[in-house]
Amino acid sequence: MVDKTLIDLSWDDFDEHRDPRPEGNEFDQVVDRAISRRGFLGGTLAFGSGAAVFGAGLMSSTTAARAAGSATFAFDPIAIATDHAVHVPRGYKSQVLIRWGDALWSEAEGAYTPETGVSAALSDKVFGENTDGMELFDIDGREVIAVNSEYVNPKINLPAASEGVPQSADEVTLLKNLQGVTVMEIARGEAGYAVVKDSPLNRRITHETEMTLAGPLAGHELVKTSADPTGRRVKGTMNNCGSGRTLWGTYLTCEENFNGYFGATGEMPAGEGYIRYGIGGTGRYAYEKFDDRYDLSKEPNEPHRHGFVTEIDPSDPTSTPVKRTALGRFKHENAEMVQASDGRIVVYLGDDERGEYLYKYVSSGVYTEGAATDGLLDDGTLFVAKFNDDQSGEWLALTPETTGMEAAEILCFTRLAASAVGGTTMDRPEWVACNPLRAEAYCALTNNKNRGVKPNAGGDDTSVNAPNPRETNKYGQIVRWTPTGGNHAAEGFTWDLYVMAGNPTVYSNAYGGSANINAGNMFNSPDGMAFSSDGMLWIQTDGDDDNEGDFAGMGNNQMLVGDPESGEIARFMTVPNGAEVTGLCWSLDKTVAFVGVQHPGGSWPDGAGKPRSSVVSVWREDGAAFG
Repeated sequence: MVDKTLIDLSWDDFDEHRDPRPEGNEFDQVVDRAISRRGFLGGTLAFGSGAAVFGAGLMSSTTAARAAGSATFAFDPIAIATDHAVHVPRGYKSQVLIRWGDALWSEAEGAYTPETGVSAALSDKVFGENTDGMELFDIDGREVIAVNSEYVNPKINLPAASEGVPQSADEVTLLKNLQGVTVMEIARGEAGYAVVKDSPLNRRITHETEMTLAGPLAGHELVKTSADPTGRRVKGTMNNCGSGRTLWGTYLTCEENFNGYFGATGEMPAGEGYIRYGIGGTGRYAYEKFDDRYDLSKEPNEPHRHGFVTEIDPSDPTSTPVKRTALGRFKHENAEMVQASDGRIVVYLGDDERGEYLYKYVSSGVYTEGAATDGLLDDGTLFVAKFNDDQSGEWLALTPETTGMEAAEILCFTRLAASAVGGTTMDRPEWVACNPLRAEAYCALTNNKNRGVKPNAGGDDTSVNAPNPRETNKYGQIVRWTPTGGNHAAEGFTWDLYVMAGNPTVYSNAYGGSANINAGNMFNSPDGMAFSSDGMLWIQTDGDDDNEGDFAGMGNNQMLVGDPESGEIARFMTVPNGAEVTGLCWSLDKTVAFVGVQHPGGSWPDGAGKPRSSVVSVWREDGAAFG
């Protein structure tokens, strides 16, 4: 029997419910160790190399940061909100572009109803639920957005009698179809942007879409199944979280919490790989009861075919998506691609789980605009980051020589390889964003209640370390690094913390945040990030919005803008209570921003009926561009 309470858990809590790990110590011991070892609970930030860990730019701009909202920003920062609405600055407007259940083709017009949601028959003809990462593409002058639908809420998708747990194969199909990726053409009219229904570029990619496996893991015994004895063809991309784009104009969708889709109706297979990835027991959606592909007792290799970055060509709706195994298998957040100074391709990748790692992939070949891109994402080296206390760092290559594992095993069990070489355990590395104006990268470390309390799923030590300096870290931080010589392919880097989120109205120590956090711009749990073309960093949050206790005064989740030069941060947007902000891209002329609003509470945005995750368009009333 499926535990109906599982669907109410966050993905992190779902993992811990199914595979609890022993506590390493009691909280009082955590505090004692923090005081004696780091000293930051006494009100001084004396960890790492001292105040310099925040970077000279931040520490010298305290006064300016305290007055966030200076002439640095082209808007007046807004206050927190606790209601069920979207708020943007004075002089800006917003409207919903598309909602879960809205039709992409005329045949699905009216498919959604407030009472029943969407039927299984039309579920692959509408916009999916819980929008996440997205990118906008220029396809022969047409504007096309590719956008993820990370997961579904069964309680609002299934009939009430099902109580949030599928009772039939049709109900499983419904849930499968409302997840995945939507590719949709949009166009601007007198009333603003709208989706172009019936566009030949519109496409839904679901858990049933045929795909290919590419790279060193393709064809290996680890990925062969009874339905695919070649190990080269796979159905579906799942739990699509963050995103990315290639230099050649394709979409990268990232598979995050894929482990929760699998369960076992019979004997559970054994193996360290299952344990480290949280695979086993009962699936979150009971897929295994109606589809043998998700039943570990029948198809033990099927989970090895998921947890990758999948490449989609938005210009060709007949193209077959490709899972790029060379980029590793883990809980991918996003994929940030840049070109190294020597012409090679670099992709930065975060593994969004407490105590896991930050990676990068460097291609063997070089990219030349207009030339063939074959092999660029299939032939290269995967590295894991090691951050040193002196603000230096190095990328450790994951190879058979360094890990003692076969090449295919490294890509299938990347977490085990990262542990083997001694990467730095991180506080849930989520989106990575690279500054378009200079060679530097940022990673959102969203939070980690287990930092200093218990090890990660592989038993690796998660005591505080330089880039993750707070035990029981409930607020998160953003780490920034500069590659040696300005070359993203370099194996060395220097780093600092761009910001430590916190609540200065509750704490006067490190939990109050870094110098650029104040009562007017505080936030928790940085998650999504993107740079606008003017070099400003847009920060989206997915944190606690109960506005109580440690989170008093923080209000709903929000999108802020940070200046990398001064360290100033200002609040630009707030979303309905219960929602997170996730996904950001801009129109071709940069005058409109498209922002995702996932899992809203109440009955937003319709004002009645079910809450509907949506993409919102935001623009300046004077028509000026975003940077």
